[in-house]
Amino acid sequence: MHRLQPPPHFRVAPHVARALSLHMPVVALESTVITHGLPRPDNLSLAHDMETTIQNGGATPATVGVLNGKVIVGLNDAELQALANASSPRKISARDFGPAIAQKATGGTTVAGTLLAAHRAGIRVFATGGIGGVHRWPPYDVSADLPALAWHPVIVVCAGAKAILDLPATLEMLETFSVPVVGYQTEEFPAFYSRESGLKTPHHAHSAAEVADIAKAHWALGMESAVLVVVPPPSSAAMPYDEVEAAIQQALQEAEQRGIRGQASTPFLLSRVSELTGHASLEANLALLKNNAAVAAQIARALASPPANVFI
Repeated sequence: MHRLQPPPHFRVAPHVARALSLHMPVVALESTVITHGLPRPDNLSLAHDMETTIQNGGATPATVGVLNGKVIVGLNDAELQALANASSPRKISARDFGPAIAQKATGGTTVAGTLLAAHRAGIRVFATGGIGGVHRWPPYDVSADLPALAWHPVIVVCAGAKAILDLPATLEMLETFSVPVVGYQTEEFPAFYSRESGLKTPHHAHSAAEVADIAKAHWALGMESAVLVVVPPPSSAAMPYDEVEAAIQQALQEAEQRGIRGQASTPFLLSRVSELTGHASLEANLALLKNNAAVAAQIARALASPPANVFI
């Protein structure tokens, strides 16, 4: 993959730049889970745990974030702590980089924002919790994550789309954007906190090497879209689908009553679902994030291996 020249106000950490120059496995990580997804001190602990998981898997972690108007790919410990403890961090999607840079803002990058930064840095694997998608209400509220997946050739490892979303509509939109959805050792599209959703994945892979081969073949055709790899949450932490759905329905009603929409809706809904499930959803979230990081490290290693012959 051609590595684009980093733009101004964009810094790739030296250890990440070195790994990329040596064609070593690198995994990008988003940071809205740190700034908006988890309470303190769970946010910083989770950031460290995910980086350690990737390191233990033989890859280099590269957490992306924005500090004082500087886009950083590969936050160091001090920078992670600064982001985790920021008083009013912004939620930075792809559209928000310009204002954040010009106004010297600090914030966490969403899936869309991290995809853009990872691609510009030359990183080909990205681990997150769940992608954004088509909201249940209002249905015209569609996450910028979906078009970003269409535009950036990166393998994205997740536990499906966030359960608060319209999952069938999100799968349809992924098809519209020509994003292959690959179930990792599963044929069912996971529902974030739950291993089951009743929806099938269009494709599935049994190993990290098979995922890497799928991505190489996809991009060899000239496709510019991401490859979305969906991983069920660990059985030990996964929640029953019906239990999660009941909590989501109540949270959605409360959000509508309070007039909560747009970028504020996802943090509110995730927090409220956690409260309604006795924080079982928080435990599932932490477990699936670390599991996704481990799978992403395996895929990054497979992708960094000498390429197999692909015949078309």
